[in-house]
Amino acid sequence: MIKVAILGTGNVAKHLYDAFLTTDQLEVVQVLGRDSLALEYFKKKETALLEKTNIGHADVYIIAVSDDSISSVSSLLHNKKGLVVHTSGSVPIEALSPIENRGSFYPLQTFSKARKIDFVSVPVCIEAESKEDLELLRQMASQVSGRVYEMDTMQRKSLHLAAVFANNFTNHMYYLAHEVCRENRVPFEILRPLILETAGKMETLPPYLAQTGPAKRNDRSTLKMHMDQLQTSSHRGIYQLLSESILHVYENTDET
Repeated sequence: MIKVAILGTGNVAKHLYDAFLTTDQLEVVQVLGRDSLALEYFKKKETALLEKTNIGHADVYIIAVSDDSISSVSSLLHNKKGLVVHTSGSVPIEALSPIENRGSFYPLQTFSKARKIDFVSVPVCIEAESKEDLELLRQMASQVSGRVYEMDTMQRKSLHLAAVFANNFTNHMYYLAHEVCRENRVPFEILRPLILETAGKMETLPPYLAQTGPAKRNDRSTLKMHMDQLQTSSHRGIYQLLSESILHVYENTDET
């Protein structure tokens, strides 16, 4: 059995904690955090402690905090013999220095407090500096996920960047669409089947072939009409920037 300690009480920590409780091959022996109220969530069967109290032994210490806090939190573990990993997509494992046994355990998913996740489908990207530590992370990740990938820091950072485009920016587009609907008293719910179908296309088509719309067709009259409809300069700027990007990608094709 692999003994795990989690440092952090945010969304990632909570989803990891719930996933680890589904297998008898992993034992969460401790959860540490600064917020006593947040720690209440973790008091199912192990000891939840305030930060800087006694940190016990674990095979793996998972630092699930904001990127800016990783180095300072890792300093609490400088004398521990277990493997220390963080869950960030963009921070190199060198941020855990001077810890010798270090790595990353990066679950690539968007985590929200009120929404449950089927963790088996969540890709987990692992990195370590020794074969033994890498195998330990592989065993741990395989207990909760069916998609485990070995990935170095540069690959992980590139994946994180791609994820920002695929998830964070896309969600912001949903927000802008919601605003257009709200301003014009149109139900946003009408767009939900379209959103689901667009995402569903990624199961069978590359994004290049899935693209549709006026910019793909080089429909200048519709593009101008949309620009005239938009009520703020920031929205017009975003629409123009994205349309020009799509026009550039498809400028040498006759496909519609």
